[in-house]
Formats: sequence, structure tokens, C-alpha cells
Amino acid sequence: MDVVNWLNSSAVAFVHSLANPVLTTIMRYWTESFYVVLLLTFAYLYFKKDKNAYPFAFALVAMFVLSEILKNIFKEPRPCVDGNYAWLNNVACESGYAFPSSHALSLTGLFIFLKNFRYLRAAYIIWLVIILFSRVYLGQHYFTDIIAGGVISIVLCYIIFKYEKYVNDLADSVIEMLLKTIGAIK
Repeated sequence: MDVVNWLNSSAVAFVHSLANPVLTTIMRYWTESFYVVLLLTFAYLYFKKDKNAYPFAFALVAMFVLSEILKNIFKEPRPCVDGNYAWLNNVACESGYAFPSSHALSLTGLFIFLKNFRYLRAAYIIWLVIILFSRVYLGQHYFTDIIAGGVISIVLCYIIFKYEKYVNDLADSVIEMLLKTIGAIK
């Protein structure tokens, strides 16, 4: 058995040992919380006039698009469709492919943009760890899907973070053009 299969089967065995209906319900809701958390995080950055608000939003969109492109290249099936793991926590299998995890790729590196807010950053990281755990727990991803998505996200978000001035300039230009188009400014 190779290392990847060992990691994945060990993670599945671990989540199976924790499985219970209450935890499954909590994980199902937690995994969907990203919509609200990301919106609130962006709003917080925006209203605090933090220079990372637009790069945060840009990185989120770019990472999600990249994850969908990579999923369609690799076409790795989800664990919940694998006959060996079909039992996994009795949750419906999501459509689409598993590798890399969209949750991991879209969310992991975003903590970089929260560097000016220590407590928000800490809360975000704790929330993120539970999100990533939920994806394995619910049988939607293998452990290696999460690791790969997280590593790609951190690297690319760091690059975007380094060029935040350019992202902000572009965002300001686009917003100004849109406002002129709708006649809000002259």
C-alpha cells in the first residue's frame, strides 16, 4: 500500500471512529457555513478600509475557478462513490470531482489577507480547520484532496498578497468604470 492510500484510508478510519448522527448533522451545516463567513469577512475588511479587502475577494474567486479547472483535469471521484467508502457517515454524495478540494483550495490561503486582525485570523483558522475536517468526515474528499488544495491555495494567495497594490488598483479602476457606466459619478 502506498503512502497516499495509507493516508487516505487512515483518515477514513479515523472519521468512521468518530461518526455519530449529532456530529454528522453539525458537520453538514458547518461545511455550508463558508458562504456566510466569507461574506462577513469581506464586509469586515471592506468597512475597516483594510487594503486587503479586494485582494481577499479576488483570491477567493481565482481560487474557486482554479479548483474547478483542476477538478476537470484530474477527474478524481469522491470517496463517497468508492464502494469501499460508500457507508461514510450516511450523507448524500455531492456531484463533481474530488481532487483538489474546492473548499481547501478556495479557503485555506485566505488567512494571509487577515494579517492585520490577529483575533479574526485565529477565528478564521479554527473555522477553516473544522471546515476541512468536515469535508473528509462527510466523505466528500480524501485527506490528500484537502492537503493538495490547501498547499496550492497558500502558495497562490501569498503571490496575490504580494501584488495587493495591483489588485487594488485594478479593483478601483473597475469600480470607477462601473459607476460611470451607470451614471453614479461624472
